[in-house]
Amino acid sequence: MASIASALARRLARNAEAVCRYYLPNGRRSGGYWVVGSVANDPGRSLYVRLVGPEAGRRAAGKWTDAATGEHGDLLDLIAARCALAGFGETADEVRRFLALPPREGDSPAAPRSLVPSANKLEAARRLVAMARPIAGTLVEIYLAARGIPLLPDLDSLRFHPRCYYKPDKGPTETWPAMIAAVTDLRGRVTGAHRTWLNRSGLDKAVIETPRRALGNLLGNAVRFGLANDVMAVGEGIETMLSLRVVMPAMPMAAALSAAHLAAINLPAGLRRLYIARDADPAGDGAVAALTERAGADGFEAIALAPQRGDFNEDLRRVGAQALAAHVRSQLVPEDSLHFSVLSN
Repeated sequence: MASIASALARRLARNAEAVCRYYLPNGRRSGGYWVVGSVANDPGRSLYVRLVGPEAGRRAAGKWTDAATGEHGDLLDLIAARCALAGFGETADEVRRFLALPPREGDSPAAPRSLVPSANKLEAARRLVAMARPIAGTLVEIYLAARGIPLLPDLDSLRFHPRCYYKPDKGPTETWPAMIAAVTDLRGRVTGAHRTWLNRSGLDKAVIETPRRALGNLLGNAVRFGLANDVMAVGEGIETMLSLRVVMPAMPMAAALSAAHLAAINLPAGLRRLYIARDADPAGDGAVAALTERAGADGFEAIALAPQRGDFNEDLRRVGAQALAAHVRSQLVPEDSLHFSVLSN
């Protein structure tokens, strides 16, 4: 267990600022530290988390100390305290959720599959993206059309693989057609891949236990549509963001793939306004709150876009593009409504 804990702690330390922004949003960066009042996320400056440093030792990234209480530890300890988790098992599950790692069920104690070296996962993700082909004329086009999403500009991040491997928890490996989404950093470098396995008709997802899985380094990165500059929109799901892109075809957008990753997404320098497509659930509320806190600290404006139903793709399919455009327009800054070409009634 010690080796698993050490590996998880190192993964967290490599992304220490994203961890702090998500779990301690009332704090702020000060030089090489994140400062906040306590592990309970109280405002203040007594607790400080080291954001940079070696992987091990007293000055390692992720080490923290609360000067008021004398408490100290690493990011595993911080997450356990912040979330009131009982024991290492619950803490490891929460960390795996945050890092988008596979669950520990079935992991080998000697070499848990969730801790496969990140370089291997990164290379596998890049190979998968390179092997897939453009989506025009494929089952991905059919799948998106069934959700009310036509082929749009700047969909190069989406690809199609006709026989993508799927390994269920039990049983032999299967192959299914899949939509492959390239996860990239702010420089456009592929850091991961997201797979949505489809049924043979393309009209829906494959009937398998987990039809969506990610591979590689997601934290801070996203599936991107268009080149972001000073205004952009972000959200969780690919279909959610593409539904908004139907009615705002010129708006740069990014899908972070989960609420935890949305809260920790890296944003371009020079950003002045961020639209956050929220999902109508508690996790979505938490992501919006975290990004809004960030906006206040980093000097850009954050505006939440709320769907009428569960998410924007449900809105698109239920009421159509024209009604969705009208609903979205009412939530935009007027100059953005004109600039990003929201459809007219």
